[in-house]
Amino acid sequence: MPASGVSAAAIAARLSAVGLPTRVEERAGLTSVEAELPESLSDESWREVLEVVADADRFGLHATSLNGRTLWAVVRKAVPAAGDAGGPSRQR
Repeated sequence: MPASGVSAAAIAARLSAVGLPTRVEERAGLTSVEAELPESLSDESWREVLEVVADADRFGLHATSLNGRTLWAVVRKAVPAAGDAGGPSRQR
């Protein structure tokens, strides 16, 4: 299993320990973790969830009135070379 898969599996395990059902999926260039969030989550659980996803390369929350709330986190399979990391402030 690539290092990204190991990191994603660790994130998924920690989210599961908080009581969130998770899905892990290998994709081109990254491994993703998704967890469905209940309507209410204690302050302590939110702190734990945020600590967990801080280990990911990117994370966010997708919320809709139809499908509820899904927390997502991704771990890149390859680390960008120095000076090759893009982003909103990248100059061309």
